[in-house]
Amino acid sequence: MAKRVSRVSKKLGLKPGSVVYVGAERTEEVKITIIDYTETEYQEKTVSAVEECFPFKDSPTISWINVDGIHDTHIVEQIGSHFGMHPLVLEDIVNTGQRPKMEDAGEYLMVAMKMLYRGKDNDELKSEQVSVLFGANWVMTFQETGEDVFDIVRQRIKKTVPRVRFMTSDYLAYALIDAVVDHYFIILESIGEKIENLEDEMSEYPKPDSLETIRNLKKQLIFMRKAVWPLREVIGGMERTESKLIIPSTEPYLRDLYEHIIQVIDTVETYRDMVSGLLDLYHTGVSNRMNEVMKVLTIFATIFIPLGFLAGVYGMNFDTGISPFNLPELGFRYGYLFFWGLVIIVAGGLLWFFKRKKWL
Repeated sequence: MAKRVSRVSKKLGLKPGSVVYVGAERTEEVKITIIDYTETEYQEKTVSAVEECFPFKDSPTISWINVDGIHDTHIVEQIGSHFGMHPLVLEDIVNTGQRPKMEDAGEYLMVAMKMLYRGKDNDELKSEQVSVLFGANWVMTFQETGEDVFDIVRQRIKKTVPRVRFMTSDYLAYALIDAVVDHYFIILESIGEKIENLEDEMSEYPKPDSLETIRNLKKQLIFMRKAVWPLREVIGGMERTESKLIIPSTEPYLRDLYEHIIQVIDTVETYRDMVSGLLDLYHTGVSNRMNEVMKVLTIFATIFIPLGFLAGVYGMNFDTGISPFNLPELGFRYGYLFFWGLVIIVAGGLLWFFKRKKWL
């Protein structure tokens, strides 16, 4: 967090539109891949120089340019300058703390959103900002790293022949955004499974580790909520925009995407309530176990109070030769057995009484 704050501080005093990277420290090399296709032809390549992307701006084919790594602001500025992107848009692209948003710049549309996926240990929830921009015949995506959820879109483009549906840039942009939203459902599915397992665990034996798991789930759901709620406004804005880049045949898909986002939001809110209920269930379970322990200890203490009294009485120094009232049982032949019989009768009587009162 300290590194991010220091990077944000670098923007203080700079003019609006200054392209300054805000995010985690990264040193890996920027990777640029291009997928260019028509209805029947397809090519995919990785370019070594940013200038190799420039001819695809006015190409009659549909081109998808993907940039993995936005920490090199020089490359982002070069691409933005050639494709006519506004400096404020470039500023949003390299600011990884950017709230999901949509910008209609006339010749192109820009959508910034959060892409979520699981780490290798399948427990940590990772996030990165992805910016999707599209013009008449091109789509461009900017990502923080090379990890993404777009493989399914790549495979669909490669295997679908003829690519009639993918022959408009707005549909390709929709497909990319839809892939990110669909992955939200996968994240929620894993969270739902953990919640179910925790519910079973809470009902049987709440463990201290369960509390940490509940807190982790709560943080993940709060983070998802921050990522998804603004996205509803983004897709709603794409539906309402009068941009000529979005053709009428794509609008039903955007409405369907909007419904998916609403479904994600509802699920997130439901899971948040369930996790809060799990936290209450954990505290209730711990309290009930403590009450059970205290009840057992109280019963044992109650039983041993009269037994301790009897032991104290018979443990005193008496002399039956002085007076017959000095505990005559001490002079009995079976006085020891009499004492233990009295102890058993008292203890058994108390247990019977507790059982009758349903305290046991």
